[in-house]
Amino acid sequence: MVDPTLTESKSKTLFERAKKTLPGGVNSPVRAFEPYPFFVECAQGSKLYDADGKKYIDYCMAYGALLLGHAHPEILDAVKAQLPKGTLYGAPTELEVQFAEQISKASPCMEMMRLVSTGTEATMHAVRAARGYTNRKKLIKFDGCFHGSHDNVLVKAGSGAATFGAPNSLGVPEETTQNTIVLPYNDVEALEATFKSEGNQIAAVIVEPVMGNVGLILPKKDYLQSLRKITAKNGAVLIFDEIITGFRLALGGAQEYFGVKPDMATLGKVLGGGFPLAAFGGKKEIMQNISPVGKVYQAGTFSGNPISATAGMAILNYLSKNKNQIYPKLEKHTATLKASLTDLSTQHKLPAQVYSIASLYQIFFTKDTVTDYACAKHSDPAMFSAYFQTLLKEGVFIPPSQYETCFLSAAHTEDDLKSTINAFDKALFAAAKTRKTP
Repeated sequence: MVDPTLTESKSKTLFERAKKTLPGGVNSPVRAFEPYPFFVECAQGSKLYDADGKKYIDYCMAYGALLLGHAHPEILDAVKAQLPKGTLYGAPTELEVQFAEQISKASPCMEMMRLVSTGTEATMHAVRAARGYTNRKKLIKFDGCFHGSHDNVLVKAGSGAATFGAPNSLGVPEETTQNTIVLPYNDVEALEATFKSEGNQIAAVIVEPVMGNVGLILPKKDYLQSLRKITAKNGAVLIFDEIITGFRLALGGAQEYFGVKPDMATLGKVLGGGFPLAAFGGKKEIMQNISPVGKVYQAGTFSGNPISATAGMAILNYLSKNKNQIYPKLEKHTATLKASLTDLSTQHKLPAQVYSIASLYQIFFTKDTVTDYACAKHSDPAMFSAYFQTLLKEGVFIPPSQYETCFLSAAHTEDDLKSTINAFDKALFAAAKTRKTP
């Protein structure tokens, strides 16, 4: 087995080659990390195998998309059966109808929906549909919540509790973000104050029910219920961005887990079973404004394509049949990792907060409780870097950024957990060595 840190590493060579045609050498920025990312050769179950022959226990799981693990046989068999029938028609199929019916049955608010190809498309069209339905312009999002890469949501908070957002990317015009208000997550008072001053102009509130793109931040008790009450009182559309939480917290996602029914939701990642697929939908009275029956425009060449829909049907069928075994097992395994991280952090005298829910977990290297993005930014980056790099060396792959979340799959085994806990010990020791002495 070749050590990927050596100069003759195939991954290093591939990365240098990739940088000549791909900005930063990657097709999504979080995939790049120092000194260079490993390049994947293949994957199976809970494991990734890189170009140098090294094996990794994978807790990235394609950033949460692979609830059943890599190359699950039932999904592959379903797709193989569809391939000879055609990959794209440009015309409707019964499969799309069956799939939409299945999603509607699982996801409480999805009375009607549109299938799309990416989470960005889903949130973009959900916001447009909400604006079209309410005939209002303004959107509330929460600082640190990620809703894709379209202009309306690539917004950071300005100064003060309730602010009109500023672009957090070059190429996003300031005037585009002037109708987006950014508030702190988990702060009901800030939301109430904003509705008091701006309520008749607010079309929608979009939220990750569980924040998964700034590490892992959980909603405070009754926070989501408060969002539901405040938006309903003011005639604004409540959109749950369930790209991460959908089918991962439970078959019915965060809506089922927390018992809160939004007006609209976006789904993706797990929904596609490893293929590009997402959906947005909600109440019929909102969705009936979508073209061709309404004046809110949405279209897509690959929307509802038979390959992705087949994969989606396969995973939803599997989850429906096996949910009573899969979700409790995932929660148990995640709790084991959380407890180990917490105990080992104490042993190594590290300032650390460890959070988990269902099959998601993450550590923050800070002594303070993390309830929003401002708190998350206090986490020590040097400690996280040492932790990540040591895990990687020990054959455990987690997302390389502090501002991401770790995911388990149904494919992870007890042996995987034991190996991971051993790696945690070494990684936290390395993190502790970065501590600055007074």
